[in-house]
Amino acid sequence: MLICKVVKPLVSTNRIPDFEHKHLQVVLDGSTKKVAVDAVGCVPGDWVICVGSSAAREAAGSKSYPSDLTIVGIIDHWEPDPPKPPAAPPATPPAPAPAPGGA
Repeated sequence: MLICKVVKPLVSTNRIPDFEHKHLQVVLDGSTKKVAVDAVGCVPGDWVICVGSSAAREAAGSKSYPSDLTIVGIIDHWEPDPPKPPAAPPATPPAPAPAPGGA
């Protein structure tokens, strides 16, 4: 299962017959946008639970349904982890001190 944020609806009027008239949503999984079948009626801004693979097909209606990502729940309260700050560059070792008495 994945936790994703709904970005916006996706409208596709020309579909294969097996796709029926299920709603599609663009969801954000980290920094990757994906398309998910909306089985629960979510709206942009919602945090949702998504399932993939054969679970996605069954959640969308049948094992033969052509989906590999389906939204199965809307999360009531979720505060995502804050983004990690960029890693600091490695410290450079100090230059050796000059030898006493010159070269």
